[in-house]
Amino acid sequence: MNLSDRIRKFLHWERTPKPDPKLLPEVYPYFKEFRLPLILTVMTMLVGTLGYVMIDGFSVLDALYQTGITITTVGYGEIAPVSNAGRLFTITLIVAGFAIFSSAVGILVAELSRGTIIEVLKERHMLYKIARLKKHFVVCYHNDYTIEVTKQLRKNHIPFVVIDPRKEIHKWAEEYKYPAYLQAEPHAELSMLKAHLSSAKGLITLSSSIADNIAIIASVRLFEKEHLLPRPYYVISAADSLSDVEKLKKLGADTVVSPTKLTAQRVSAMAARPDMENMLEEFLYKSDNPLDMQEIVIPKYSWVVLKKIKETHIREITNTSIVGLTKKDGKFITMPKGDVLITSECKLLVVGTQNGIRATKDILRQRQKPKELKFV
Repeated sequence: MNLSDRIRKFLHWERTPKPDPKLLPEVYPYFKEFRLPLILTVMTMLVGTLGYVMIDGFSVLDALYQTGITITTVGYGEIAPVSNAGRLFTITLIVAGFAIFSSAVGILVAELSRGTIIEVLKERHMLYKIARLKKHFVVCYHNDYTIEVTKQLRKNHIPFVVIDPRKEIHKWAEEYKYPAYLQAEPHAELSMLKAHLSSAKGLITLSSSIADNIAIIASVRLFEKEHLLPRPYYVISAADSLSDVEKLKKLGADTVVSPTKLTAQRVSAMAARPDMENMLEEFLYKSDNPLDMQEIVIPKYSWVVLKKIKETHIREITNTSIVGLTKKDGKFITMPKGDVLITSECKLLVVGTQNGIRATKDILRQRQKPKELKFV
């Protein structure tokens, strides 16, 4: 470890994440057209320097300077008296320099009007931005669902990347304020690498085509196996029919949303309890709601493992309530009593304020019993 790395480690400075160089689009091939003007410029400088040395006896440095100001036509004049042959040589250099400069400008204008270089530079900039994301969601395909989902993600300060193969994604990203996006096929491995899927929390695919959703889910699960990732992604998908819902779950989707089923449930709930129409929406989705509900995973090392719920005194300390407990085998207990044991890697569903839930997480993730609980 060199000195700079030691200083960085001592000051807890992290290096800025960068994308894999293999993922970055190449810019240099688009500058091949400039090779000829560059070669001609170097050759003209060389010929001009040798010409002034041989014709008028200039020193090498004076000849190089005279050639530079001549072919660039800056108008500084002669740095020393030159002969008639030298003046004819100067005129030739001026014409050659102007021709080279004109061709270079023409090539530059043509490349800029084509727009390829600008697009490549924008993509490189976007890949650097995506490489800095952690625990983000990769949202596949732009549609009406994507617009609403990304609005909620922005409100909850959850980073995301939108991937769509269509060229209009650039316009849509600007219109709907996508901070990070890619024009690519979502199911391709290269697209997943560019979206920094290895650091993502999960993937959302809400395509209207069941085939697209199937391809993406299968590709994501294959990506996990090939790259030996420590944890599986949380994959959310959509399907119109119940048969498609089951199909996507068998392929590996964690959650499959059925718009038809959700609409039917919402309408039936409104018919049965009109007074409760907006209660769930207000509770779960309103950003300024003081109450929140979250699921907390109990780690193996937590001090609450094999403790009864009443022994944790969570409600007295943080003013949050445990309204559900999911055991490691998937069995869910609704409104668990105080005598229920908390086991390793179970999940507690808690309700309370955001500050209270944050304090609950800190308490449950400690190895030793907190000092403030010893007096409760």
